[in-house]
Formats: sequence, C-alpha cells, structure tokens
Amino acid sequence: MTPEEWVRVHVLRYLTEGLSIPGVMIRCEYPVSMNNQPQRADVVVCSRDGQPRMVIECKAPTVALDDAVLSQAVRYNSILQAPYLWITNGLTHRCYQLSATGGYLAMDRLPSTSALHLFTSPATHTDQ
Repeated sequence: MTPEEWVRVHVLRYLTEGLSIPGVMIRCEYPVSMNNQPQRADVVVCSRDGQPRMVIECKAPTVALDDAVLSQAVRYNSILQAPYLWITNGLTHRCYQLSATGGYLAMDRLPSTSALHLFTSPATHTDQ
C-alpha cells in the first residue's frame, strides 16, 4: 500500500465509521473528464441521488498541502460542482466551501453530515 492509499483508507474509515456515511454514497477514483483527458478524483461523497457533495483529494503524509494540491481539487470540482472540498495528507486537513461567487472559503472544520445534504435537497436548507 502506498502512503497516499494509506491516507485514503483512513479517510474512508472516517467517513463510514466516524460520520456514518453509507459506503454506497462514497465513490473512490471518481472519473472526471477534463479537456477530453480522463482524470480521477480520489474520493467523492455523493447525495443519495448521486450528486457530488464533497470532493476529497488525498496526498501522502510527506506532501505539503500547498496551492498546487488545492488547485488540483478545484480543477476536478470545476466539473463536479460539489459544495465542499477536503484536501488531506493524513496529518493536515483543509476544507473549503464553494461560495456563491465561485470562489472557495476556507473552513475551520469539515462540514457536518447535515450540511452535506446527503439525504435532503440543499434547496430546502441553509448550509452550515
């Protein structure tokens, strides 16, 4: 197992055991077509109707979470349009919320499962 895979396994465990997100709502190696080039987001959490709600980019613990890592997740999300991004190297975690203007706002914690609107329509609630 590579260091990045180790981080991904722990992210998946946190999502399923820590946040109780059903495994069927978590997609690994989610295909993203960019400029007719196949790419893959590491992990995407989807709502029950299949809409991406959070894009997760995992890196090895030795990789700094710099602008290049955030840019990679933002590129994927330019196609997926999930309201949240989470970048992690297993030691450091950064989460961002897509703003109404298309920018990203840094968050001080991961969104709650209710804010992800996995089981409800975001149009009926206000993101927390």
